[in-house]
Amino acid sequence: MKNRKTHLLALIMLLSMGMGTVTFAQKIPLVYNVESTGIKNSSPVLPGINELPVVKPLTDPFQWSDGSGRSTNFKDWSRRRAEIAREIEHYEIGEKPVVSKKDITADIVDDTLRVNVTVNGQTLTLKAKITYPEGKGPFPAIIGIGRGTGSLPPVIFTSRNIAQIAFNFTQVMSHTQKRGNEPINKLYPDQTDMGAYCAWSWGVSRIIDGLEIVGKKSKIDTRKLAISGCSFAGKMALFAGAFDERIALTIAQEPGGGGAAAWRVSETLGEVETLGRTSHAWFMESMFQYKEDNVSKLPYDHHELCAMVAPRALLVLGNPDYVWLADESGYVSCRAARKVWETFGIADRMGFSIVGGHGHCQLPTNQYPEVEAFVDKFLLDKKEVNTEVTIAPLYEKVDYERWCKWWGTNDPSFP
Repeated sequence: MKNRKTHLLALIMLLSMGMGTVTFAQKIPLVYNVESTGIKNSSPVLPGINELPVVKPLTDPFQWSDGSGRSTNFKDWSRRRAEIAREIEHYEIGEKPVVSKKDITADIVDDTLRVNVTVNGQTLTLKAKITYPEGKGPFPAIIGIGRGTGSLPPVIFTSRNIAQIAFNFTQVMSHTQKRGNEPINKLYPDQTDMGAYCAWSWGVSRIIDGLEIVGKKSKIDTRKLAISGCSFAGKMALFAGAFDERIALTIAQEPGGGGAAAWRVSETLGEVETLGRTSHAWFMESMFQYKEDNVSKLPYDHHELCAMVAPRALLVLGNPDYVWLADESGYVSCRAARKVWETFGIADRMGFSIVGGHGHCQLPTNQYPEVEAFVDKFLLDKKEVNTEVTIAPLYEKVDYERWCKWWGTNDPSFP
């Protein structure tokens, strides 16, 4: 009888612990109503290349930038995330300009959103065509880079009554920017060093501002926004989702080096898109001093760019048939980044699917289920859908743990 009572008490405790985890996860927001929750946090110290320590493995996403310790408590994540953002801005893409809503006007004419941003006496107008489902709305929406759904099949969204918003990135900066001569430079003439991923992310945020300003007239549910793009636009989607917390779901399709792939890991793989081989137009020129051996001096890596999306939803799609994409590095980076979601008890909000047998930026039918699951759960609130997606058959034997096993030990070395 005593043993039965003991077992019963143990069972009750286990159930209580489980319920506590569920309750905790439920308290963690799926999306926010501001662009950056940590904008008021002070900037970390940002040393030059000669003062930065060498960290060969992947940097610890929970470690404070000043080396004063680390925190895996979710209440500290907004502050830590802001540190990572500031480091990426400083060393890689340039500082994303902050815009006040009072400097923006917006309207919708013939299903086209028009957003006017006025800074320093100059006005930049962004136009985004919205394709609506039938009905009155408000509708969830996907912001597609270049086209309404990026490179994802439109049927995934039209069949679910999800609106499509096409982001024309050239209205902000061209694919091969000429520094100082791009549309955004009219507003910020002193920031000619910014990379395209800073400018494009800024543009996506202004589209979201416009939707908020238009309000109900937009017929868009701004709490249910996704973004997607492929290849260089996959990087763009990832940066935009990382730097704007109003985006509920980020789908980065085949983003390659400079996207989900970690610079450090890519450096070990041969003829792939490493830091030294990526486009100079997309990043600050000063970033390229960190190429090759110097990559281990960066105080962050792109697993932390991915982690900036947390606690919101992120799905990374890969294609190992294209060596340049460095998808083994993307796999290691995704595994490392996913530890952040796992730590907060919300691992179902981050997934990856890296499969070959298809063309670049052409989603194969066997990857539809992963995309559909994330769309159903995070845009349509179908909570019962399984989004535990960790698919990468080619890399199952890759020892990703060696890159992050040091986390929490203060000894940044490989095991």
